[in-house]
Amino acid sequence: MRYVVTVAGREMTVELDGAVVRVDGVEVSAQLEGDPGAGPVVLTMDGTRHRLRVAPGDVPGAYTLGSAGWSLPVEAMDERRRAIRSLLRATARPTGPAPLVAPMPGLIVRVHVRPGEVVAAGQPLVVMEAMKMENELRATAAGVVATVAVQPGAAVERGTVLVTLGVSAGETA
Repeated sequence: MRYVVTVAGREMTVELDGAVVRVDGVEVSAQLEGDPGAGPVVLTMDGTRHRLRVAPGDVPGAYTLGSAGWSLPVEAMDERRRAIRSLLRATARPTGPAPLVAPMPGLIVRVHVRPGEVVAAGQPLVVMEAMKMENELRATAAGVVATVAVQPGAAVERGTVLVTLGVSAGETA
């Protein structure tokens, strides 16, 4: 079985083939005693014994290894799980409030917000004139104004980003 293991940000390939262990293609002598899910383990590598605490992380395959005053984040994924995660990341949609975009061509009349301002869902952000009518464009979700990309008097096309919002400090995406 082949795994991609990341220890404190350093990625390596670990292959398990029966009693043979290869780390980045180099054969090492390794033995694990104990159940990582049930308490401390003893890892012996090339004759050196390491007593380790293993704590599960937030996601499958993530752990924190620790011993005598130090700890390291570790992630171990087999090739299948790594491929699935890569596909999921490639198709993931952005999180957080959607940017406010111009629904049609028009002229910006007023901008009600500044960067850093906290806004509530439904709060007016921009007033835009289109087809001789003023349209009040509102926040679709609560957040913090990240950028204001327009000023009063600016002519905009449909789809132009007017205001971007970030997640406020008390919320998660």
